[in-house]
Amino acid sequence: MLNIMSAELKDKHLVLLVDDAPDNLKMLSNALDDAGYDVLIATDGHAALERLDYVTPDIVLLDAMMPGIDGFETCRRMKADHRAAHIPIVFMTGLTETHHVVHGFQAGGIDYVTKPLDTDVVLARLNAHLRSHRLMSVALDAIDAVHTAVIALDEAGHPIWKTARARQWLHTYFGLDTQAAGLPQALQHWISEALRHTEIDRIAPYTQPGGDRQLVMHLARRPQGTQGELTLLIEEQPLPIDPRHRLAEQYRLTARETDVLLWLAKGKTNRDIGEILGMAPRTVNKHLEHIFVKLGVETRAAATALTLKHVHHT
Repeated sequence: MLNIMSAELKDKHLVLLVDDAPDNLKMLSNALDDAGYDVLIATDGHAALERLDYVTPDIVLLDAMMPGIDGFETCRRMKADHRAAHIPIVFMTGLTETHHVVHGFQAGGIDYVTKPLDTDVVLARLNAHLRSHRLMSVALDAIDAVHTAVIALDEAGHPIWKTARARQWLHTYFGLDTQAAGLPQALQHWISEALRHTEIDRIAPYTQPGGDRQLVMHLARRPQGTQGELTLLIEEQPLPIDPRHRLAEQYRLTARETDVLLWLAKGKTNRDIGEILGMAPRTVNKHLEHIFVKLGVETRAAATALTLKHVHHT
């Protein structure tokens, strides 16, 4: 354990420290500096968000109560920003009532420390979360390396993180910005509806066509139980080919000949086919002559058998 901690400190993790109290900033900045961290300071929520334009911290230590936008709103905006959505955020607060603590976690915080601050506790919490975050980053890098498309969702069905391939496919098939933290509206609605069911693993997948291919998306819960994070697994597949089109292409049938052949395979007479397609029975018979030649058959029964073989082939 000590070796892991030492290695992490050598990496000079960058902490974004957000607080409007000069005394807290000085105390924490000195403690973090002595512990081997790089420290970036912001004195309000707007300044903290602006820092994300040019740097990505490894962790954020965020005061809950500040003038302007408070820590809770700052946290929500960070989590809505793709650049910062993955960053662990630890709240500093003197608000220890249950609903304030819950508010912090709902905003996207991963932990909280109470004021007056104990720097040893703060450092221990930061180190623990950085260690967990590093392991998660390694796992995500491994997933990206094999080009797997996965989106992790919270219990409400909102995205926590997406692999690079998932971002690219959402852009290609839905036009969603690759930097967007959310999901396309239609897909988010499908997820919300799916969560109403107790056995989401049995829900029909969501499909999104694009050209001659489609995305097929399945929802799954983590194996350890029915509660907890969800996973959206995404595959890209060729669009199913209409067997009638395959039949027409293989035997070079015209659209009209294909219609005639399909009605023939359903047991219709020439007169029936003529009435359905709006042509004379003699015209139907002429089409059938051409069809038999193209299929290489001589009888209606043989043409029907060949057609059914193609149409119902899986």
